[in-house]
Amino acid sequence: MRLVLCLGVLLVGCGPKAFPEKFYFGASTAGFQVDPGCPSGNCTDTKSDWYQWVTSEAELQDLKDLITFEPLENAPGFWELYPQDFDRAKNDMGLNSIRLSIEWSRIFPTATDGLEGDALAAVADQANIATYHAQFAALKARGMTPLVTIHHYTLPLWIHDGVACHKDLATCTNRGWLDRARIVREIAKYSGFVAKEFGGEIDLWATQNEPFAVVLPGYLLPSKDRVNPPGLSYKFAEAKAVMNAMIEAHARMYDAVKANDLVDADKDGKASMVGLVYPIAPTRPKDPANRLDVSGADHLFYLYNTAFLDGVVKGIVDADLNGKPDTTEPDPQLAGRMDYLGLNYYTRITVRGTETASFSLLSSISNFDPLTLELWEDYPKGIYDIQIFVKDRYAIPIIITETGTDATPGDERIESWLVRHLEWTKRAIKDGADTRGFFYWSLTDNYEWNHGMGMKFGLYAVANDAAKTRTARSAVATYAEIIKKQDISSELLEKFPPE
Repeated sequence: MRLVLCLGVLLVGCGPKAFPEKFYFGASTAGFQVDPGCPSGNCTDTKSDWYQWVTSEAELQDLKDLITFEPLENAPGFWELYPQDFDRAKNDMGLNSIRLSIEWSRIFPTATDGLEGDALAAVADQANIATYHAQFAALKARGMTPLVTIHHYTLPLWIHDGVACHKDLATCTNRGWLDRARIVREIAKYSGFVAKEFGGEIDLWATQNEPFAVVLPGYLLPSKDRVNPPGLSYKFAEAKAVMNAMIEAHARMYDAVKANDLVDADKDGKASMVGLVYPIAPTRPKDPANRLDVSGADHLFYLYNTAFLDGVVKGIVDADLNGKPDTTEPDPQLAGRMDYLGLNYYTRITVRGTETASFSLLSSISNFDPLTLELWEDYPKGIYDIQIFVKDRYAIPIIITETGTDATPGDERIESWLVRHLEWTKRAIKDGADTRGFFYWSLTDNYEWNHGMGMKFGLYAVANDAAKTRTARSAVATYAEIIKKQDISSELLEKFPPE
């Protein structure tokens, strides 16, 4: 009977699906990038280091070529318009999940040092907490799963004064990740608080977003691509200190979520799945026959990808970033704290060495190999490569938490990116990657950090009008088709070849 029924419907639904059961088809957002700009004009969080960063043009004149200083009022106003965005995500595309973040400075706009229990709860912003509860309830009402990032770049001003530290790192008071003991303690406390407060609505957590993307543009190489507060160059000792603080912080955040989220919101038998989001970038030598290029590519891959991931996944730390881990034995205070790894993918990096480059895998970070890097290659197979790398090295579940492209100069770029990167994700799953979700960056156009609204990543365009009008790009209908079929049609692959 089963065979007859299958033949009668031309095999629809009979064969193995291209994507696993309960696969998350989603889109991503981040609080700082989408919350401001509400039609009511009253939703901007002014208590974060990033708010300070993009509203301090007079004090950051030396960075005027790197930061647009665009008014945050031009952002999409998600804080107020989220019900409409969730409706579009569900009704237009059939998404079953949204990735969003909780802003630390919205929960605790004032310092929490020394506070616990009722005293801690007393300084939490109850109005903002209520808005987050409303967002999660709105997702549940639409049958959509939230993936919540606890720390997506931004820090409260009371723990990081990015402008003061940019001006004089030696004398600034609130030094963020450089105050290791303080920030690890306070971010773990914050993580435990939100896990307890929202654990009945959230099971899928990410502790941090792209930690090395805080280290690199914040303390080593600020650039037009990204300049994070405090926006300092070649601070090698500080960069290593920040990296190690973030590795420790992930472990303590993980522990805090596990201890405080005790409710199995989605009834899957687990109260929480806790991971970390990391932007792995494959590297390749410009000339595979040139040993300098090969050495440089290996060096960069280790520095940008493996060093941090080995610390948070395996508990094996290379604290000095010299290519020689402190010990080959996992640190029990760090290891075993990764239920899944969130992967962000945007580009492969091509590396060209120079005659003075070291031949070693990794010279001391304070003696960077002189490298020339080519960025922003459109290389869809890279999303396959990073999934296979994680499968082989770490053997843990994967969620693609971000991938996407700027719509400029035409909307079809997003449609093409979506099809080709989903196809390569499908192939990675076929080849053994335990990949459980794919989140496109982003649901709507957003305030792209130091670029302001100048980059258009959204599945929906956002107009700079009073209503912040959304308009679907061509990728919306394409994503809906893929989700409905649970596969990518031959017509789409012919239109957008993945090779």
